[in-house]
Amino acid sequence: MESTESLPPDRARIAELLEEKCILPTVQRVEIAGLMLAEPHHLSADQVLARSRAAGLTVSKATVYNTLGLLVEKGLVREVIVDSTKVFYDSNTGPHHHFFNVDDGTLTDISPVSLPVDRLPAPPEGTETTGVDIVIRIRNKS
Repeated sequence: MESTESLPPDRARIAELLEEKCILPTVQRVEIAGLMLAEPHHLSADQVLARSRAAGLTVSKATVYNTLGLLVEKGLVREVIVDSTKVFYDSNTGPHHHFFNVDDGTLTDISPVSLPVDRLPAPPEGTETTGVDIVIRIRNKS
């Protein structure tokens, strides 16, 4: 791994953030994390792979999936499962919900104040609620 002194300032900060989360900051991980954390967005693993390669990074699909899994596990990005075949990685880890447009495949944030979830049923004995993910499917009007 390159020393953080030889990385551009934004990449050096990403490397430090990964280290703080106990993630070894390899070049590929720093680049993928930098892509995910540069701005709020929702990307599939295939989109992350394509953008990484377009930026000149030599990276495998397995590395992208493994890195995204680490970022989710460490709380740096959020996994949004739209259906059994579509998973997005969301750089906004704060509480919120989503619209999923089934026509164009886009995911859009919904503020939690627009959709309050304040009366959940008690979870089964021996368990606890860790979060609520609401995905509202929409389509374009004809």
